[in-house]
Amino acid sequence: MNILILAPYPLQRAPSQRFRFEHYLKFMEENGIAWEFQSFLSESEWDFIFSQGHSLKKLVAIFKGFARRIKMLFQVSNFSHIFIHRELTPFGPPIFEWIIAKLLRKKIIYDFDDAIWMADHHRENFLWKALKWRSKVRNISKWSWKVTVGNQFLADYANQFCHQVEVIPTVVDTEIHTSINTEPVSKKPVIGWTGSHSTLPYLDQIVPALKALEKVANFEFVVIANKDPQLDLKNDRFIPWKKETEIADLSSIDIGVMPLTDDPWAKGKCGFKLIQYMSLGIPAVASPVGVNTKLVLQEETGYLASNEEEWLESLKKLIDKPDLRSSMGANGRKLIVEQYSVEATKEKFLKLF
Repeated sequence: MNILILAPYPLQRAPSQRFRFEHYLKFMEENGIAWEFQSFLSESEWDFIFSQGHSLKKLVAIFKGFARRIKMLFQVSNFSHIFIHRELTPFGPPIFEWIIAKLLRKKIIYDFDDAIWMADHHRENFLWKALKWRSKVRNISKWSWKVTVGNQFLADYANQFCHQVEVIPTVVDTEIHTSINTEPVSKKPVIGWTGSHSTLPYLDQIVPALKALEKVANFEFVVIANKDPQLDLKNDRFIPWKKETEIADLSSIDIGVMPLTDDPWAKGKCGFKLIQYMSLGIPAVASPVGVNTKLVLQEETGYLASNEEEWLESLKKLIDKPDLRSSMGANGRKLIVEQYSVEATKEKFLKLF
């Protein structure tokens, strides 16, 4: 058995790839499943593709990516299965996927972990919508032998087009994702959030609760991301996200938060922030949206909060009661080990092939 894995980004760079399939690669090898990986972007192109400027370099990188996909078509016959994460190209119709499925007649296993068939914001212009060609998700699902998704909301969509849809949650390796005992930067309890620039706007909805909390509790609010959100808080700190320090930085948090808006795009989220917090024994407060309600068990692993009053009350309880934080954190860690870890899901992944 020989698998070709096709994804947008180089290995060990993008969270969606690292926590959707990359940590299963060693188990594939151990079980006699050979694999080869090819990305749309190269290592060097990844370094600037999401930065400001470099317009000409970015355009060249896109053309090079398409050239790699054309070259890939001449290699597909060497593989028994084709595993595709999200899409083969960032723009345009799914021509390469159609050739692989219909002309070369290969078994495609298609994986996605967001509601990528819809726009993630409402101010998207017509040109961008046309370039992204989001209907490709429906088509690729239809042409695939199997589809794997991160939660039931995504599965309900994929089930309309494919008869073999597997829900495999986005998971962590709990041997690696385990709390690191570090000297606290501050004796004050730390409320924390981690994510990318694209999800920073979700923080806006809890800033009023945090400002109210500042009047009745002594705490620090930490954001771990690739962009400083410049929040209007008295005592906040920004930590630039780095893969090398990710676990140590997260381990400095006492309470994790995951606010979301209640809309279809957010329902496609796989709760990965919560999975990261809870794997490290950190209790969480989250919006009751989508898979969040499966991870945050009310008063067991954290609290679900729908409005400013509930956010304020939940965070205040966890700040005031260290023992409660400890017990909820332990419950959360147990849940992740049993249901949202590499060890708990690796057999299901391997059976895909």
